[in-house]
Amino acid sequence: MDVADIAALHAEILQAAARIKGVAVRTPLLASAALDARVGARVFIKAENLQHAGSFKFRGAYNRLSQLVGAERRSGVVAWSSGNHAQGVALAARLLGMPAVIVMPADAPAVKIASTRALGADIRFYDRYTESREAIGDRLAADRGATLVPSFDDPHIIAGQGSCGLEIAEQARARGVALDALLVCCGGGGLVAGISAALHVESPATRVYSVEPADFDDLARSLVSGRRETNRADARSICDALLAPQPGEMTFAVNRQTLAGGLSVTDDEVRAAMRFAFAELKLVVEPGGAVALAALLAGRIDVAGTTVGIVISGGNVDPGLFAAIIEGA
Repeated sequence: MDVADIAALHAEILQAAARIKGVAVRTPLLASAALDARVGARVFIKAENLQHAGSFKFRGAYNRLSQLVGAERRSGVVAWSSGNHAQGVALAARLLGMPAVIVMPADAPAVKIASTRALGADIRFYDRYTESREAIGDRLAADRGATLVPSFDDPHIIAGQGSCGLEIAEQARARGVALDALLVCCGGGGLVAGISAALHVESPATRVYSVEPADFDDLARSLVSGRRETNRADARSICDALLAPQPGEMTFAVNRQTLAGGLSVTDDEVRAAMRFAFAELKLVVEPGGAVALAALLAGRIDVAGTTVGIVISGGNVDPGLFAAIIEGA
């Protein structure tokens, strides 16, 4: 499939939505009077932190793994991830009865490591700053005859994540609402590519924006330059789920056509958004999952008098880190 063909990708998203129906959670589209008052807009919140395994990643993982058959399924899968894709793949593999090996950075949040292991996956650790997860994953897959499951640069992963966009469009229509804008978190770009492709057809007037950590704004810079930019090797952020070194080749081919722009937020703005989500929305949100809310609260785009959506993409955060952030430490 040519993911750059948005009509064809939309058709794949419809098929993915049918595959995961009844397996993935149809997460709610929430409203908050406190948030509306804070930003002067009507806001709707897609709560993917309430998805199986705590993030949107289960959608793409199940869509990809469910299409493996016979010897492919018996040989299992290999994936690399800081935690959310790891958990999504591990859960999908368990549900489908196949083995999974996950290559995870040694500094991944403990809660994500523990959850991935509890779901039955075999974990191989690496140093994200000195080793190549792709090289390790390629070697493991070759040794085992397993199928590689990339975290974002795969047409089936993108299509699975796009099911979230279909739900947003359907839920908004059911409320009689037309979204003027939608803000979506971005690491490698799979979620925002899938969602923006879905809305490109389902709600073409909706402007979709990616949101990244300030020092990992490779997609925002790529949208301006027209080529895939990279991040500095010494860049750091608390948003462990969004630390991709550059946009995916496939995801950028979609996002350069479908996005209205790219936004970025600081770690302090992310912390403030996590506190707001806990105090006002009663949601536990991980740092990477809070960037769209952070951009909205920080006024990265003018939303006054409009109707805007945000995606809360995950809720897998270590208790100690979460407590420190909520307490303002």
